[in-house]
Amino acid sequence: MTTSNPNYPVHEMRVAITTKDYDRLVKFYCDGLGIEPSAIWNNGQGQALVVNMGNATLEIFDEVQAETIDQLEAGRRISGQIRFALQVPDLKSAMERLLAHGATLIHPPIMTPWGDYNVRLQDPDGMQITLFQTLENNEKK
Repeated sequence: MTTSNPNYPVHEMRVAITTKDYDRLVKFYCDGLGIEPSAIWNNGQGQALVVNMGNATLEIFDEVQAETIDQLEAGRRISGQIRFALQVPDLKSAMERLLAHGATLIHPPIMTPWGDYNVRLQDPDGMQITLFQTLENNEKK
């Protein structure tokens, strides 16, 4: 979301992933989440693409909070320094698509104390991913 509001000094956040198996990870995120790339670069000096993942936020946890979240979502401290948390409209469908595209199930879906439906997965390169469906989307099910 780009804005010209001077109260927002950062207009967009991008996370860049470097992988040894580009095609595998592109298929995992694009096909697994059902997202079309918004930009593709293939200029003979390597390959890259941009996938619009909606609004971006940055969460910063201390070790105690990371331990708490990992215990809830995975049953043990497991995530590294970076973990993706992706809000999806239908957790079950998103989970099944990602599993079909090479995700590893770390912990089955749970209802969190704050009312989100969460599942913990790992992408083919080992990145921890939390898929979550918010309470309002849970009530529509």
